[in-house]
Amino acid sequence: MLTFAAVLVHGYHPAAEDAEIYIPGIKKLLNPALYPFGSEFFLNHARLTQFERLIAATIRISDLPFDLVVFAWYVLSIFLTLLACWDWSAECFVEKESRFAAVVLVAALLTLPVAGTSLYIADQYLTPRSLALFAMLFGAHAAWRGRYLRFGAWSVFAVLIHPLMAVFGITYGLLLAGMKQSAEGTKTQPMWCLAAFADVGLLPACTDAYRAAVQTRSYFFILQWQWYEWIGIFAPLLLLWWLGRDKRKKQPPAVALVSRSLVIYGLFYFMIALLLTIPAPFETLARLQPMRSLQLLYAFLIILGGGLLGKYVLKRHALRWVILFLPLCAGMWFVQRQLFPMSPHIEWPGVAPSNNWLRAFEWIRGNTPSDAFFAIDPNYMLSDDQHGFRAVAERSRLADAVKDSGAVTMFPQPPLAEHWLEEVTDQRRWPAFKAADFYRLQRKYGINWVVRLRPAVAGLSCPYENEELLVCRLD
Repeated sequence: MLTFAAVLVHGYHPAAEDAEIYIPGIKKLLNPALYPFGSEFFLNHARLTQFERLIAATIRISDLPFDLVVFAWYVLSIFLTLLACWDWSAECFVEKESRFAAVVLVAALLTLPVAGTSLYIADQYLTPRSLALFAMLFGAHAAWRGRYLRFGAWSVFAVLIHPLMAVFGITYGLLLAGMKQSAEGTKTQPMWCLAAFADVGLLPACTDAYRAAVQTRSYFFILQWQWYEWIGIFAPLLLLWWLGRDKRKKQPPAVALVSRSLVIYGLFYFMIALLLTIPAPFETLARLQPMRSLQLLYAFLIILGGGLLGKYVLKRHALRWVILFLPLCAGMWFVQRQLFPMSPHIEWPGVAPSNNWLRAFEWIRGNTPSDAFFAIDPNYMLSDDQHGFRAVAERSRLADAVKDSGAVTMFPQPPLAEHWLEEVTDQRRWPAFKAADFYRLQRKYGINWVVRLRPAVAGLSCPYENEELLVCRLD
């Protein structure tokens, strides 16, 4: 019930934002004929993770529709995340109301932004982060209980699904286990794991094209964060420090120890962020985004905060629960409606879209050849509720300035960034494009279709149109 309530509050948008990187990778595995052009902008990610292979294998084995399987995995990821939070709440609190409050608060705040990291605690769509989060929580719990084989298994799973986020979970699990052993007076293992992030391998040179891409990602660089995003770093650390000091032993022992370990964990990655994102020679290392470690810290903070609210405030007074959670959930729902104003709150599998962009993309998927190559406004994702063309239309397109730039930043070695910059530069004056400009792109890149906003452009044949868009063929 709580899982479905979370979906109702936070919504579901299967092709939004980073899904434009991961969904095409799954579809390419299922049908290698798709995306004959420009696939390097998402396949580089696919080579680092088994996420796409896992989802593709599930679709093949189940023989269920693609959209239904992706939705099922999304719901399962939320369920397992909440189950991991329940395990932790049981570790930290005795009272049932405390445990339940901890998990309900997590469910209510899944789409809470994590400081300036450009992350939520959980996305409104399925990505490797969706699976890595519950793996990190289960792994840390296994480390806490001294079940190191289970900790190793969850760590391996997280590494296979999302190597970067796995580093955060592994380092925290080892830190937590070491601190617990120390508190119990048992022999501790050396915390060599905390140096794992510093072993970053070779430092690629920063080319001009890569610099242009990485400058589109201000959240990589901590000094470019807004003042309120800095509050998102230190306010949680101060709260955890306050919970951890607990000299009068008012809190359960697990709450104090977990809080202290999270302070150390948070400060460690903050120092790593200062080291990797400020010095100019380390510009290509900013892609490691050490402040994304805050996702795990935020999850634990909400578990602890919810448990303490249940213990000291909510207790067994039903009215207090309603007064807290009803406005909170309504507020979270309202924020999601502002983020996706042109789309249904939940984009159910198999239901025809009402968003004009998605309607056009679906027409393209059903009425153009699989090797069709499109040009589209490089900033289109700012206009269509952040839905991805490749993810929905299943067709190739020229590089965009919104999502492909992010993909490029993770791979500084040439020539990916150079290809991205050249294609985006050639589309720079898109709103003023005439037929001759589209044919120029055709001569240079081989495109044979165009998606553009109305009104029509003289000299183009457009077999599909709706209230907002035209899909035009270049002869």
